[in-house]
Amino acid sequence: MRDVTLSDIQRLRAEADSAEDIPLEMDEETFCGFYDRTARVLRAYLSRVTGDPQVADDLMQEAYYRFLLARGDYQNEAHRRNMLFRIATNLARDGHRRAARMPAVSIADDTVIVDGGPDPAALAENRTDLRRAMERLRPRERELLWLAYANGSSHREIATALDLKTASVKLLLFRARRRLAALLREPSTHVERTRP
Repeated sequence: MRDVTLSDIQRLRAEADSAEDIPLEMDEETFCGFYDRTARVLRAYLSRVTGDPQVADDLMQEAYYRFLLARGDYQNEAHRRNMLFRIATNLARDGHRRAARMPAVSIADDTVIVDGGPDPAALAENRTDLRRAMERLRPRERELLWLAYANGSSHREIATALDLKTASVKLLLFRARRRLAALLREPSTHVERTRP
């Protein structure tokens, strides 16, 4: 991280002062409702894309801030949501470009096992295999797969969020799925068992 100079601090103060004078697109009540409907999904998306929950929190805060300042002419709730995801995706990409290497993507251990359910060891192994395979995907492939399958976004929503043409999303998703499947078949992604 680079050192912050006095001129940087002055510039940031000037930006903060000028931002206070800008009227926001939403009132507080409307924003709180929008935040309640989108924050959980956005945080999960950013956590998966960046691989770091703390970075995801920072990016989420910045995404909402920039969304409020954008003052776009939104047609409906879906349009607002897609713009928020586009802003968040761009912030994550900017962070990735600055980093030397993308950190590992973590998959939370939130599976509940009931009696007679799946084998816990097999589930843990599958999660580990998936985590390792996801780490080896390109950032855009991770974004596509997460938005499509974890978030349930349509091709049009994915195209808007990732700034792609809608027609290309289907092919890009196909390639990302094929690459993930190939990585999952490789022996290197499986857990090595060194203990009996």
